[in-house]
Parts: sequence; C-alpha cells; structure tokens
Amino acid sequence: MSASVSVYRNIFTEDRFKQAYGTEDDSSGSLRLREKLAGRCRCSRRACLHLLRERVPIFNWLPRYRLKKWILGDTIAGLTVGILHIPQGMAFALLTSVAPIFGLYTSFFPVVLYMIFGTGRHVSTGTFAVVSLMTGSVVEQLVPTPLELNSSSPEAAEFEAQRIGVASAVALLSGIVMLCMFGLQLGFLSTYLSEPIVKAFTSAAAFHVTISQLQSMLGLRLPRHTGNFSLFRTVASVMENLPHTNMAELLISLVCLSVLVPVKEINMRYRQRLRTPIPVEIITVIIATGVAYASSLDSNYDIEIVGHIPAGFPRPRMPALHTFPDIAGDTVAITFVSYAVSVSLAMIYADKHGYSIHPNQELLAHGISNTVSSFFTCFPSSATLATTNILESAGGYTQFSGLFTSLVVLVVLLLIGPLFYFLPKAVLACINVTSLRQMFLQFHDLPELWRISRIDFMVWVVTWLSVVVLNVDLGLAIGVVFSMMTVICRTQRAGCSVLGRASNTEIYRPLENHSKCYEVPGVKILTYNGPIYYGNRNFFREEISRLLGLTPEKIRSREKARKALEKREREATVNTVERGIANTSFSSEHEFFKSETCENDIQAVLIDCSSVIFVDVAGARLFTQMCTECQKVGVHVYLANCNESILKIFTSSGLMNYMNPQHIFVSVHDAVMFIQQQKEKHPENSTTVWV
Repeated sequence: MSASVSVYRNIFTEDRFKQAYGTEDDSSGSLRLREKLAGRCRCSRRACLHLLRERVPIFNWLPRYRLKKWILGDTIAGLTVGILHIPQGMAFALLTSVAPIFGLYTSFFPVVLYMIFGTGRHVSTGTFAVVSLMTGSVVEQLVPTPLELNSSSPEAAEFEAQRIGVASAVALLSGIVMLCMFGLQLGFLSTYLSEPIVKAFTSAAAFHVTISQLQSMLGLRLPRHTGNFSLFRTVASVMENLPHTNMAELLISLVCLSVLVPVKEINMRYRQRLRTPIPVEIITVIIATGVAYASSLDSNYDIEIVGHIPAGFPRPRMPALHTFPDIAGDTVAITFVSYAVSVSLAMIYADKHGYSIHPNQELLAHGISNTVSSFFTCFPSSATLATTNILESAGGYTQFSGLFTSLVVLVVLLLIGPLFYFLPKAVLACINVTSLRQMFLQFHDLPELWRISRIDFMVWVVTWLSVVVLNVDLGLAIGVVFSMMTVICRTQRAGCSVLGRASNTEIYRPLENHSKCYEVPGVKILTYNGPIYYGNRNFFREEISRLLGLTPEKIRSREKARKALEKREREATVNTVERGIANTSFSSEHEFFKSETCENDIQAVLIDCSSVIFVDVAGARLFTQMCTECQKVGVHVYLANCNESILKIFTSSGLMNYMNPQHIFVSVHDAVMFIQQQKEKHPENSTTVWV
C-alpha cells in the first residue's frame, strides 16, 4: 500500500502567511547586527586565543597531533616529497629563466610558511610548472636573454641578479594581492576559475612548457619567445635551427626520457603496492652529474651545465620594486592561477579525507608565503600537482610532513648543492617535460564532459585553444570571459513553461514533459526558470506574450471590446435601477469571469516565481507593464512562490499600485483554489485547501 498525504488548511496569501508565521519586529535585525559587531570587537583572552588558532592553524592542529599514529606516515611522505623537490625545483627554475639555486630556495621557504599558516593537510607547496612558465614570460620581457653572454663574466652575475629581482618582485606583488584579497574576504573569487577552465588551462600550459624545453633538450642556444603566438614562433625557431643540434645533449635527453617515462609509469600503475614511489628524478640527477663530471662533457662536447650553486642560506635582498608598474597585469593573472590551483587541490584532498579547508585562510597562507619568501630571492610558489599527489599516496597525514620536506631541501642548500655543478641542463629539461604527465592526461576527461555538459565541453575547448594559440595570460582571460558569457546566455534564454495540474493533487508540472497533467480551465499557469533582469527582460516578455497570445493588436481589440461591454453593463444597470430593481450581478471585483466570456479564454494568469532567484528594477517595471496590459484585456495577474527579495523589489517599485496585494500567494495551489472559488462565486464556500 502506497503512502498518502491529506492536508486541510486555509488559503494563504503572502500577507496572511506573514501575519500568522512571520517575524513580528523587523527592528530586531539591526539590534542583532549591533550585537554581532560588538561581539567581534570585544577583546578577551578567549577571543585572542581563538583568533590565533584561526589565523595560525599550527597552534590548532599541533597540540592534537597523534604522534604514534601519524609520525611515520608524515616522515616518509615528507622525505619522499623533499627528494622530489630538489630536481623539480632546479628544473622549474629554468622555466622561470633564473638560476637553479633559486628553485631550491623556492622549494624551502614557502613549504615552511605554508606548514604554519595553511589549512590543507595534504597540500605540498613549492615550484609549479605553470606558475614558473608565466613568471618566466614576465622575466624574459623585462630582462631578455642576450645571445652572447659568458657565464663566468661579471656581466652574467649582474644579469642573473636583475632576473631574480624581477621574479622576486612578481612573488612580492602576488603575495600583496593575496593579502589584500584576504583582508577583503575575497576567497570566493577562485570560483570564477571553474574546473573546466583550470583543467584546460593547465593542459594547454603543459604544451607551452614542453615546447619551451625543446631548445635545452636539443642543445640550441635560442632566445625565448614571449607574447601572442609564442608557441608557434618557438617551434619555427627550433625547426629552423635543427641543423645546429648538439648531438651530445640530444643523446643525454633521449637516455633521460627513456629512463624517466617508464619508471614514472611504473610509479603510477603500482602506486597502491609501492610504499613510496621510486625517486627516479633524483637518481637521474645524481647519475647524470657523475657522468658529466667524469667525462668532462661540458668542455669536450660543449654541453650546457648548471654551474656554480652556492652553499648556505641566501641573504635577504629587496626585490626590484621599480618593476611593479610593468608586472602588475601579469602578476594578477599569476595570482589567480596559483590560488585557484592551490585551493582546488586542497579541496580535492580535503573532501577525500573528510576535513574542511578555509579559502580565505588559504589566501593568507599563500600571501604570507610569497611575500616573505620574495625577500629571500624566491619566485612565485603554489601548491603543485605532482608532489601533492605523492605526499598523499606516500601516507602523509598532516602539515607536519612539510617539516621533513624542508629539512631535505635544507641539507641540499647547506651541504650538497655545490656538487650539482656539472649537472646538464638537458636533464632538468627532461624532468620538466615528464613532470607534466598528469596535465596531458586531462584530455581523458573530454568524452565524459561532452556527455554531461556540452557547454562545459565548449568552455574547455575554447580555453585550451586560446592558451595554445595565443598566450597563457590572454588565453586564461578569454576562457574566463567565455565561461561567464555562457552563464549570462543561459540566464538570458531560460525556459518559460506552461504548468498543468496532476489530477487530485497539488502538484503542478510543465505540460511538455507531463502529458497526463491538465491545464486548469481559464487559468494560464506560467513558470520561468531563471532571474528576470535587464539582460533577459525582452526575451521574458516575448515568451509571456507568445504563451498568452497577447499581441499588441489583440490587446487593442480586446480593450475596445471590454470597454464596449462595460458601457452596455452600465446602461443595463441604470435601466434596472430606474425600474426600481437593483441588479448587483456586475458589482463583484471579479466581474471579468462573466458568462459572456468564452470558456476557453484566459481569464487569469498565474506566474510561479519559485525558480526566479532575483528581479532587478527593469524586471519589476516589466511586471508592472504586464499587469497594465492584462488589465486592458480583462485578465487578472496572480503571483506565487515569491522569495523575500523579489517581494521587496515589487513593493519598492510600485507594482502593488497596479495589482492587488491579495493576489500574491505562498503556493501555486493556493492561488488556483482562490481563483476557482472566486470564479464559482459561492459566498458560502470557505477559503480552504484540500490536498
């Protein structure tokens, strides 16, 4: 036996419902606001401790740290990620167009700072290929590479200082922007970079990274191209200079790729069985450095090597502040990309492990990381795809794993760094290319995206093509604008449907999808699935006119007929009064439900506003115009399911001067029952609803 529902209650207009169940005193809202502000401004020891734990999360999770349960996993995961940070930090420094040592610095300072201020337990911060590529484009624009430069000359040292000054300035400005966003609580802005945009952008940026590394893998000394169509110009330059390929560096690249690609595939396929992934990158770096040193490849075959890597901590240095006006536009794009990728990664693993992150606190964490580290010759950092995945799969539990990651990098900085003097740059280029595997695999999402949402598929394709064909920054902007345009277009062309009633129920559904529902005689029930604002008011008006059949010509003809009918009714009333008989059949406020009206004609329009999330001034004026036009043809307008913001707009815009406030109901069924009872005109009927 199926369950049933039986309800017997009064018909509720919005006014009656507010009188029965609404809030009595609206002034209490301002009182509650004052109390909240006073509570936030009140200073106490408890409030200070709460603020400290909230803004410096390490004081929140460290006292609760489960030493015996978590320390082993955090240690293994931290050491594994630290070993991976060494080759990737030096490799991504090449993308940033700075010396490899600065990549090691960027793999140390942000890790420590994020451990203190971050809320993502499984997030690994440091150098990221896409952010490094975007920063490198800024560096190349302001400090282009000279074709003839002796790496051991004083000019080379000054050149490197200028480059890292620009890269540090980008990091500083990016940190300042994030801190300002945190102050304004703008963490929600990352939502404008939707998942299709982020995936398409990172996948397309991977092509830029791969193409930019071809010259290092082939041993070509070519200037780096920036700006629009840079990918194609780089490919053309490489193809033109193929005869000048250094065969020794080409052989090194092929050997490295033949080792890195299969081992990374093994790490991916057997990650459930491997306690920790095989650290193939650091093994390749050590072997390549030893072979290059033993064979004197730099002098015998003219291969390009890393060169001197100073040991110890960097001395604090002021970034190139005078470049702020030149780097401001690019830095905003870098900031949004790094923050969006970082928050997306943090949310993915937070959902997987059942905890929450705070987007605004992430702004503070990454803002402090970039700001502080910029004074220690670091370039912009963010969460990284590869190391975050490894950190989680290696068994990391908390941010404490960052301590062990930073200790590994610290040992390299203090002791081991100078030993990488003979490391070939072609090896770092191969590490860059093979680290992009996850980004290239994002093409696998396209068939599923096509099946789920064609619009999101188009956003993915447009963003990818824009980034590949034009440039990283401009392509991202085009992707965001196109994505927002799809949202606007969907709100502009939201569907307008006619609702029908399911027999013996209070359920109303669109007739085009529910053929067994029937239309209430004389009542046209309409629903609109979107906001009504200046951008779609004309479309909404056209749809309403089409469904009601109210053309300007028909309105004029029916208005003339209505006025003629009213005139005959007045004359008939005067004649009956003169004979001493008072005829009150025309005195009802619902006089247009007369027997002269054809039974199939629309006598009332009921608009279901349950799917209308907001109405602006233009939309409210459109409702006023609709009410006026419907009154001209003798059709009453009713509203149902209006939310509070819509009711406020309607009241403030003066709509209640053109329609009866008692014609606004809490549900469609209430309005239908009211219309039918008024149509029947039985005074003894009570205004009740049976369901």
